[in-house]
Amino acid sequence: MLIKETHQDIATKADGKHGSMRIFLFHPAIPNYPNARFPGVVLFSEIYQVTGPVARFARQIAGQGYIVAAPSSYHEFTGPEPLAYDGPGTDAGNEWKITKTLASYDEDSTLSIDALLALKTCNGRIGATGMCLGGHLAFRCALDPRVSAAVTYFATDLHSATLGQGKKDDSLARCGEIKAELAMIHGTLDNHVPPEGRDLIRKTLRDKGLVFSWYEPAWAQHAFIRDELSKGRYDPAISKICFEILLELFGRTLKLDLGPHDRTTQQIEDIC
Repeated sequence: MLIKETHQDIATKADGKHGSMRIFLFHPAIPNYPNARFPGVVLFSEIYQVTGPVARFARQIAGQGYIVAAPSSYHEFTGPEPLAYDGPGTDAGNEWKITKTLASYDEDSTLSIDALLALKTCNGRIGATGMCLGGHLAFRCALDPRVSAAVTYFATDLHSATLGQGKKDDSLARCGEIKAELAMIHGTLDNHVPPEGRDLIRKTLRDKGLVFSWYEPAWAQHAFIRDELSKGRYDPAISKICFEILLELFGRTLKLDLGPHDRTTQQIEDIC
């Protein structure tokens, strides 16, 4: 499937501060079908904004028939250009990650969903995904009832509630509000989200009764899907498997019209 790439600059006003956020759009295109409609996916980036690896991930998703909106998360502090994968870029990204307020993160999510739904080519169904910081933001985005599915890659800080200066992050505490189906992906060798953190997240989701799948590839480290300057952690084989997980969930929840959930409990027979 072909792809058209554009962007929108959207006005922001979180915390009483007026500004502008660039949303990069990756739109599937089918020749001779100008009125084709597709689901939308909000793609949240790692701490470096929309870098080459993030854009390539967006193109992979768009090429499967989804309109992808990738917001520039640090619009309060810098332009839409990506940060470099170096010491200064990492320091700036980590500092802004905790300096930015939860109100601003939430406004970014709302505006990105609004932008997708405003497109006449969007079918009205929305998913969310992201890696590192973006995995955390995709999880938080799923608190919006308009989101039907979310795939989070190594959701940094979700277990420790350290995101945002405005107030203590309550994403995990509020997860009972999530109606979307989730696919949570973590590497077993990810020391940014250690085993006890992963166990806390999984137990909380189970205790709250969420519908979710949980994946921990045995040899995967943090940022294993970053195909550029990943410090030797990029694993294309595992990345491919995880992309199939994303496609299965999004294909089932965003492309099919399942109708409302009947809210009954499935009875599983205890037989071989």
